[in-house]
Amino acid sequence: MTVDELFGALWQRYAALNPRAQEVHDLLEARGEKVVNDHVAFRTLNDHRLGLDNLAQPFLDRGYEPKDEYRFEQKKLFARYYAHEDEDQPKVFISELLLEECSPELRRTMEALIDQMTEDQLSDPMLLNMGRVWQTDFATYEKLYEESEYAAWLSAFGFCANHFTVFVNKLTSFDNLEELATFIEEAGHPMNRSGDLVKGSPDVCLEQCSTMATKLPVTFSDGTYELPSCFYEFAKRYEKPEGGLYQGFVAASADKIFESTNR
Repeated sequence: MTVDELFGALWQRYAALNPRAQEVHDLLEARGEKVVNDHVAFRTLNDHRLGLDNLAQPFLDRGYEPKDEYRFEQKKLFARYYAHEDEDQPKVFISELLLEECSPELRRTMEALIDQMTEDQLSDPMLLNMGRVWQTDFATYEKLYEESEYAAWLSAFGFCANHFTVFVNKLTSFDNLEELATFIEEAGHPMNRSGDLVKGSPDVCLEQCSTMATKLPVTFSDGTYELPSCFYEFAKRYEKPEGGLYQGFVAASADKIFESTNR
């Protein structure tokens, strides 16, 4: 499987969980835009069986290398991004919940979910696109949500691209990110306004905004409930003072982008 085929497979599951992304993608193309991916993001747990390094393996096998690392104290997350030697390939952003910083109850709950996985699933190189691979109930989701939205989301959706991101620098018909966000919102797709509509600034060489996650019916052992699934992000990058386009991420902005999956 080539890099392009890998991202194609990831987009297929992601678009099924987030039909809004395909709608926005099509809206932009109808304007004559060529939509280019800036980065794709994934969520996991720092359990040794499926931590960040495990999910990154398919990308490492295809020429990606680890780059900057980030810490989200309040959300108890660690993250790293990976870049390909071919800069036209999307970056990959993987975060993991630090279980040792969570309550013993949350830790036990998440470990019990992982315990349901088979050895074949845990060793599958496409683990990152398997979806939910365990049984759980809505009461467990609710309990997890009280402590960590991130853990609750993982319990409901499992492993998939949490979001794809449009590389706004490649768009030609919008003067700024606010104009793009307004266009998307007026087309009927609510935007994340946590911390402000546009997160970041030219001063930090990165601006970002995102839709709110699409709500989808999720089947649990005790019923079916509508929950926020995945979202679509938009990133505009600026030149660094020393030259060259900024390639990394801004933790303060990413912290608010995570909230696109809040209920």
